[in-house]
Amino acid sequence: MLLSQERPAPVAVVTPKLSPHEIVRKILAGRGVEVLETARRYYPKEVGIIEENLARLIDSGRLKGPVSGEELFSFLRRVGLSFSMDTKIRVKEHGELKTLEEKFREGVR
Repeated sequence: MLLSQERPAPVAVVTPKLSPHEIVRKILAGRGVEVLETARRYYPKEVGIIEENLARLIDSGRLKGPVSGEELFSFLRRVGLSFSMDTKIRVKEHGELKTLEEKFREGVR
């Protein structure tokens, strides 16, 4: 009886609550983070609202990851956020990545 009284009560481990931004970033794959940050530069207020709603869906289990950059870009376009991504086309030749500009310069010589 004395031993049971001396035992300290179990302490509950408090996990810090993640922000909506962190919750959404956890399920993004590929270029998803890049798409999200590019959209935020164009539409900071709207992306914040979308992140809150997506975080709620993730917490409830209705949205499961991973979400690719292409899927996120398509979703953001469908909800009316129109923006462009920085796109680079590269050619792999002999184990080296070259831009199209470099490739065309080599062909002209």
